[in-house]
Amino acid sequence: MEPNIYLIKPTIELKSEYLAFYQEWIESGEKMVPWVIREDPSDFEGMIQFLFDSKKGKNLPGNRVPTSTFWLIDGKNRVLGVVNIRHWLNKSLLNNGGHIGYGVRPTERRKGYATRLLSLSLEKAKELGIQKALVVCDDNNIGSTKTILNNGGIPDSDFIEENGNIIKRFWIDL
Repeated sequence: MEPNIYLIKPTIELKSEYLAFYQEWIESGEKMVPWVIREDPSDFEGMIQFLFDSKKGKNLPGNRVPTSTFWLIDGKNRVLGVVNIRHWLNKSLLNNGGHIGYGVRPTERRKGYATRLLSLSLEKAKELGIQKALVVCDDNNIGSTKTILNNGGIPDSDFIEENGNIIKRFWIDL
């Protein structure tokens, strides 16, 4: 893993790098995680504004809570991953969303980036005043389970969704 990786706020300056990241997810056919990368980037400036508004709690759809989004980039300004940190939890997030949702682009997995991404995200969560972060993953997601445990995750009770999918829940003291 390249040592020079860090989190940045979304920026218009990295439009082409972000669009390459987004296109890779589309081509993979995988579910886009975290949810924020499902936002249509065709109006890139509008998407960036939506992310900044979400941080301030402005114009939030439905039962969403304020969130901070960051991009994990390398020394070449390549977007390797995205994290979305929820500032607080409502009932739904307490069961199956947690404070932190993150994802690493498909071609950059199994290189340690997810563990680093979560570690850096926990620092950002602490800066937001979160003292104990809930991080969740699907029961069959062995990679995420290992990532969460590597970052100090303490298992809590599982949550079973209506469709039978099991969500593993972990708490991490900040």
